[in-house]
Amino acid sequence: MARHGEHVVRALLGEAVSRYDAPELVAVSCIAYCPDTWFTEDVLKRGGRLEVVIPATAYRAGPPEWHHDAYDRPMSRAAEVHETGMTESTSEPHRAGGEILVGLADELLAVWDGKPARGFGGTADLMAHAERTGRPFWALRPEGADH
Repeated sequence: MARHGEHVVRALLGEAVSRYDAPELVAVSCIAYCPDTWFTEDVLKRGGRLEVVIPATAYRAGPPEWHHDAYDRPMSRAAEVHETGMTESTSEPHRAGGEILVGLADELLAVWDGKPARGFGGTADLMAHAERTGRPFWALRPEGADH
């Protein structure tokens, strides 16, 4: 993601998170790289709580190596960890993890361009599941960002 896009997304996430009282704020995230990570950082910085959903035991190895530290920091502060029980980090566990996430959240916040998922279990699939289950969600669609 271009630096300008990152700045735009971080600002929108910060604005969204600031609408909640920190003691009552619980983020539920898979800590995917970029927006998910920035969201968890913002929630923790404001005094909120974090619950992590791990789609697969091999999930951490999937993102680029430069992301591992950004994944490990919030993971070490997670109040609760939920797992799918799947091993390989493929589309099926990603979708299962997303469905667990939707089930745990009162409402969802997504950085989403509104386009179909690039693969099974992507953001579009998660939003469709939220809609089917009646879970309220809002999508941040920032100009100048590719997410």
